[in-house]
Amino acid sequence: CNSTDENAKVTSSTKNEPICAFPFTAKHYDPDTTEPISSGLQSLEELLSWKRSEANPFNVATVPLANREPSLASTPHRTLVSHDMMGGYLDDRFLQGAESDAPYVFYHWQYIDVFNYFSHNTVTIPPSVWTNAAHRHGVIVLGTFITEWTDGGKMCEVFLKEEESYRAVADRLVQIAHCYGFDGWLINIENPLGETAVKNTPLFLRYLTDQMHERVPGSMALWYDSVLENGQLKWQNELNPSNRVFFSACDGIFTNYNWTEQNLEGMKAYSAAQGRLADIFVGVDVFARGEVVGGKLETNKALEMIRKHDFSTAIFAPGWVYESIPDKNDFRKEQDKFWSLLSDFLYVHRPSSPLPFVSSFCQGAGTSLYWRGQREVDRSWFNLDAQELQPLYYRETLEGEGWLRTQGCPEDAWSGGSSLLVEGVLPSMLSKVCARIFSLQVPLSSRVFVSLIYKPSPGVTVSLELKTADATLCTHRGVQDIPSESYHTEVFRIYPVSHYTHNVCLPPPQILDAESLSVPPLPVQSVCLYDVVWLRGANKLNLNATLRWRYPAQLVRHFLVYWRRLRGPDPRIPSGKLALIGRAYCPLFRVTELTVPEPPGLLELVVEPVSREGFRVPESQWGRRSLSYTEERTDQS
Repeated sequence: CNSTDENAKVTSSTKNEPICAFPFTAKHYDPDTTEPISSGLQSLEELLSWKRSEANPFNVATVPLANREPSLASTPHRTLVSHDMMGGYLDDRFLQGAESDAPYVFYHWQYIDVFNYFSHNTVTIPPSVWTNAAHRHGVIVLGTFITEWTDGGKMCEVFLKEEESYRAVADRLVQIAHCYGFDGWLINIENPLGETAVKNTPLFLRYLTDQMHERVPGSMALWYDSVLENGQLKWQNELNPSNRVFFSACDGIFTNYNWTEQNLEGMKAYSAAQGRLADIFVGVDVFARGEVVGGKLETNKALEMIRKHDFSTAIFAPGWVYESIPDKNDFRKEQDKFWSLLSDFLYVHRPSSPLPFVSSFCQGAGTSLYWRGQREVDRSWFNLDAQELQPLYYRETLEGEGWLRTQGCPEDAWSGGSSLLVEGVLPSMLSKVCARIFSLQVPLSSRVFVSLIYKPSPGVTVSLELKTADATLCTHRGVQDIPSESYHTEVFRIYPVSHYTHNVCLPPPQILDAESLSVPPLPVQSVCLYDVVWLRGANKLNLNATLRWRYPAQLVRHFLVYWRRLRGPDPRIPSGKLALIGRAYCPLFRVTELTVPEPPGLLELVVEPVSREGFRVPESQWGRRSLSYTEERTDQS
């Protein structure tokens, strides 16, 4: 840590105005609250002057890319989602979350392979909350490099004029992706190119692709179908001899949206596509702008045709679902409807999760924040860092006009902001029904501890079953039902056996290696405090500061950050009790607008880790940092 500040002075003025200027890079923080925010780069000059030492530490993804089955390289029909959402950097720019009554949330991760964060900044850097959520599900994330119109043409003539200049741009793009922890770029040049610039474009793409592969294994660089090999700006809606040179220089092409089945047939027969059909992402504009196949609630028609010819697809702007509905509270229902229409043409991949596997089904938003079934914070919130591994969302038709549906339920939760609601109509000829919740790749040890927490409706009995893909399947012993108010916890141990005993219906949300339960917790270490900013408002003093500490990320579900007053000007007032400030999902947290007693004073900031299994660590292992502060009064006219 730098500039640790244990004795902070408060300089006030007679005008009762905000005090202290930012001691750090202002563009990474909200100017009113000092909350950490993400943003893109606006120009070529800003890109070329980018330095790792000036990067936004809060926008660095902390979740490594999960393994998955099948691997991306072996997936023959890939699905890319390009998140073009109202210009980008909305509520999701707040890297520690935002108050939002009805935010846009994406949670159908197991259907997609690549996520592209798209905006019209020259360089779009994905907010880390998106990268973390995608990586948790084995989905790679691409930023966007875009040039447009007259200014874009001028920019291209500058950076594509020679090898030194285009390599400098590519090097910065690679450094940015590596620093922030995402997985590649969509290159979108939508302006004409001069003779020299267009000649150097494939060289730029090849160099960028090679460097990305070297620095970020499993990364990807895609070219958008726009410019032709002669430099003309003319969308082709297909791969053909006019744009083949760019396709050959990178990992794939994202075609424009106004294709017909004739375009697909021509591409499939085209020699340059042979052996690389999966690298051709046929674009689908969900807004259905122009002469397109499908779009909106008929997007499935486009996907059906694309899959018929064995291509990958790029679904552009699925936020249409959110933007098109007048009542944003209907979003989840409409989102599930949209993706269910596409489900026949999407392919589920299974994240590979080491033990412990834990999920509360939280989608990363809610009307309240819950912990163990109780409200911890009673307000609407949005933070994709809180999104846990998502289950399968679907609707299934049963016999005799029955049906079964799984969906997120923000009205109640055990942990986070939502639970999984399994509902339906059970026809009289069926005595039970199986709800498939997860498809996972989880290695099992000889003894495994499994638990499920549920809240049944009256007259409904819930049982928990597990199926493995191997010939050796599992049975269970030692079942224990533990009622807790209106929730029930079913706990049992699984032992591998050599005969088929269960046909799995309901994989549980928590699977633990039984041996790991006896491992003692570790202490939080090296807590430091820096970038302190004091803001004085109407009769109150607010503290803003950054906390950093050390703790193994693989052991923690989240951290709880508290504060308390140790002493103040009046010695008769005892120390205060711990008050929750918020949750952190990595060992870095920005305290913002914390109202503290008038100086002189002494306060303490406290960090409590919550383990992956949901167990709280003993208080003796928590991290602590004290801050004393005094006031320097200056007279100003």
